[in-house]
Amino acid sequence: AVTIRNNQTGETARIDTGALFIMIGAVPNTDWLPDDIEVDDRGFVVTGASSPFATSMPGVFAVGDIRSGSIKRVASAVGEGSVVVSAIHDYLESVTPAAAAEDAATAS
Repeated sequence: AVTIRNNQTGETARIDTGALFIMIGAVPNTDWLPDDIEVDDRGFVVTGASSPFATSMPGVFAVGDIRSGSIKRVASAVGEGSVVVSAIHDYLESVTPAAAAEDAATAS
């Protein structure tokens, strides 16, 4: 069983249950982020600028619970963390001196 307590009223209730799923991460800790990184009205990081995990600041990516619209599950966060690696590689390739020289040659 689980006993829950309403923090506003102090009322408690006991609920018989055979299992419990704990959800954490419902309140984002994003106050420390620079203003250049867009957050939604609840403080979660907005992504999708140039890839599903790209933030509004080039070269900065967000995955997991901190991301606005994420599923808020550990397994999803782990999956997003592994998937974002290719986006990071793409970004790094786009800002290398060789890529910049190639862009300059193409523009001429």
